[in-house]
Amino acid sequence: MDTSARTGRHGHQDARTDRAVGAVLGSAVGDALGAPFEFGRPGGYRARFPDGSGEMCGGGGWDPGEATDDTQMAVLVGESLLERGGLDLPDVFDRFRRWAAAEPKDIGLQTEAVLGSGDPWDLAAALHFQVNSRAAGNGSLMRAATSAVYCAGAGRSATMDAARRLAALTHGDRAAWEGTAVLHELVRVALDGDDPLAAVPATLDAVHEDHRARWAVVLAPDWHPDLATEFNGAVWPCLGSALWAVRTTGSFEAALGAAVDLGGDTDTVAAVTGALAGAVYGAGAVPHRWTAPLHVPLPGFGDRVLDAIALAELGSSLLAAGDPGRDAP
Repeated sequence: MDTSARTGRHGHQDARTDRAVGAVLGSAVGDALGAPFEFGRPGGYRARFPDGSGEMCGGGGWDPGEATDDTQMAVLVGESLLERGGLDLPDVFDRFRRWAAAEPKDIGLQTEAVLGSGDPWDLAAALHFQVNSRAAGNGSLMRAATSAVYCAGAGRSATMDAARRLAALTHGDRAAWEGTAVLHELVRVALDGDDPLAAVPATLDAVHEDHRARWAVVLAPDWHPDLATEFNGAVWPCLGSALWAVRTTGSFEAALGAAVDLGGDTDTVAAVTGALAGAVYGAGAVPHRWTAPLHVPLPGFGDRVLDAIALAELGSSLLAAGDPGRDAP
């Protein structure tokens, strides 16, 4: 996919569109690139591709370029935002339930329990959390690229609030809400052409005070994934690893390679990294060899399968629909 004709030639808005498409497309690419390495040991990506030129190799039940539940749920959120003209939480939850009932190849245990509980949309996650007391997985981070793009035009407070509300559909632990809010805000900053890493301190100021200190640890410039105290399927090391991957590399491709090479929950860590790196570097930085085989099945919604072109159109449509009347930060 060649997006260079749009980038840097027609002013700020075209560059902003390129970054928005980069966020949505980058997240999907990271998801599909990381899926075959899920639950593997660190270093598996580099061992497979020692020269650094990673391919969509497939494996672990995934075809080359096939996106997982991460991107499938992100698409459902994005399409709801467009079709409903904004944030319609019952509609998003209904789409999630329809998708889960179709038995997708992969679905997080917590998300599956919430969506299959039969409880109302505004109680299901909270009731699950009351019983289990554990709901700080990265499942709300993984699907955030589309909503981050749509909400970016509304400014920091509104985009972080929307992120919390979307996260709360499936995750009852506020830690997941705050992490998703942070990702939304950093993508918003990147879409404006600013440095999301430099925006971390101001973003932390907007995090709920009960969760600010813990998030400050994993988002700090000197944090490394080796310092994680939980598996990277948890929300804190997942987002911390994504920031680390962007901070310590100099390109979209290198950031995703670093993320996948961490092992563990590779599809989601790379999806989150791809959303942020895509917003920083733009769609033009996403390699064609990764976008060409990319495809996103949507179980429960007929035989629909989105390709990279459809994802790019989704990203640009979300930006256009969400940007009118942009507020100041």
